[in-house]
Amino acid sequence: MRAPIAANAASLLADFTEASVKYVLTGEGAGTLFKIDENSGDIHATKRLDREEKAYYILHAKAVNRFTNEALEGESEFIIKIHDINDNEPRFTKDPYMAGVPEMSDVGTSVIQVTATDADDATYGNSARVVYSILEGQPYFSVDAETGLIKTALPGMDREVKEHYQVVIQAKDMAGQMGGLSGTTTVSITLSDVNDNPPRFTKTLYEFRVAESNELGSAVGVIRAVDADIGQNAEMDYRIISSDGPGMFDITVNRSTQEGVILLRKVCRRFHGV
Repeated sequence: MRAPIAANAASLLADFTEASVKYVLTGEGAGTLFKIDENSGDIHATKRLDREEKAYYILHAKAVNRFTNEALEGESEFIIKIHDINDNEPRFTKDPYMAGVPEMSDVGTSVIQVTATDADDATYGNSARVVYSILEGQPYFSVDAETGLIKTALPGMDREVKEHYQVVIQAKDMAGQMGGLSGTTTVSITLSDVNDNPPRFTKTLYEFRVAESNELGSAVGVIRAVDADIGQNAEMDYRIISSDGPGMFDITVNRSTQEGVILLRKVCRRFHGV
């Protein structure tokens, strides 16, 4: 009968020993983000953890005597790494973007490069792998799926026909696969002017009369040409290329109105028209 008594005593001693053990957790987030079951030593999170806020936590655990708080073994250090999930959409560095490109540019002319970033872990899966696509702006422009570089896609774009374009670019993570998250930005593109329009006179025939008494250098009349271009490309320069009275007249430019002013250079005795 002694053997069963000895076995029971050993079992009770083991139970007592286990009951006297308490597990304690210290370190980053201990007691707030992480808690330990003081009886079993199991650790669990108390809140949702965001890898983008903190990617890992360093914790320490040890076993102590429940009654005396004396350490029963050395302290253990371990790292809890937060596993990334695709919970962040791509975000563009600007919205909107502003860009310009000369009118009549060749197809494939670079306009601007857009960039989107993703806060997910780029080293794990495709959660942060972004691809670009164009949602609005075709067929005038295209975008490189890998780099985000926008290029012209249609030949002969004429500023005088259409000057401003609104292009919408999408960035999608998961390498563009189904289930990926996306973000968009707007790119405002303006065609800059090139000198591709000739000046045109507002009349095909101008008639002026000048009195014999007019002084040299006086204005005889004003002619006007218009140009569909803008800026320096629309600035006028007038010349007399032929005349019934060589050297009788000169022409200058009024820069404020871009008109040509015909001036009298010689005394005119009987002049009926130009």
